[in-house]
Amino acid sequence: MGWQLRFHGVGSASAVALGSAMATIERGGQPWLTIDCGSEGLTAYLADYGDYPQAVFITHAHLDHVGGFERLFVASYFDPERRGKVKAYVPAPLLPLLHQRIGEYPNVLAEGGANFWDAFQLIPVGAAFWHDGQRLEVFPVRHHWPDSAFALRLRGSLVWTGDTRPIPEMLARYADADELIAHDCALHGNPSHSGIEDLEREYAPALLQRCLLYHYASAADGDALRARGRRVANPGQVVALNPPANPAVDVT
Repeated sequence: MGWQLRFHGVGSASAVALGSAMATIERGGQPWLTIDCGSEGLTAYLADYGDYPQAVFITHAHLDHVGGFERLFVASYFDPERRGKVKAYVPAPLLPLLHQRIGEYPNVLAEGGANFWDAFQLIPVGAAFWHDGQRLEVFPVRHHWPDSAFALRLRGSLVWTGDTRPIPEMLARYADADELIAHDCALHGNPSHSGIEDLEREYAPALLQRCLLYHYASAADGDALRARGRRVANPGQVVALNPPANPAVDVT
């Protein structure tokens, strides 16, 4: 088995039945890097793997994408073999927002003596970072407010947009190596999210063919997107990925 993408959830914040938008890049059938940590998504992750993530990349700090962090803190902090070793890759502009959302609750343990980030290996990232010998790229998207949401690219393999409006100029640069593009898309757009008409207007047909859509509002909306000839992800779906284009660096 090579590289795969497993969708733990594909829904918008209100589409609880579809699970919060969250996925894991797998290598050799094992979890390699998880994208986001929503509450429903984390529950699905545990059902899929029977354990908690060891490495997480955060796209933005809305609660449907980070609401599982409290459970991940408890699982990590109280396990001596895990404490301080769960990698949390966070784009640097998100750090204040993420800390305000999940890390600043007073006295994270009633007994005292602990800081929220003690449970993690917090790794602020800029335009690129290394994980397990692979270089991944990070770039801003259009969601809610400037510099509040970021996409992830594993060159030649995957682009995960996170929540975004259409970003043709960014994908021209960051999706030019035949990557699968997992893209935010609902049946109807709004100021923070893409609708299918937005993508069909902004993206060339060849680019749309590489898009696998998620973050939609209901199963019926997913069916409507498919009726338009689009690829739409389902909760629990596993999709094969091309191997990364960049050669791995030996980190042993």
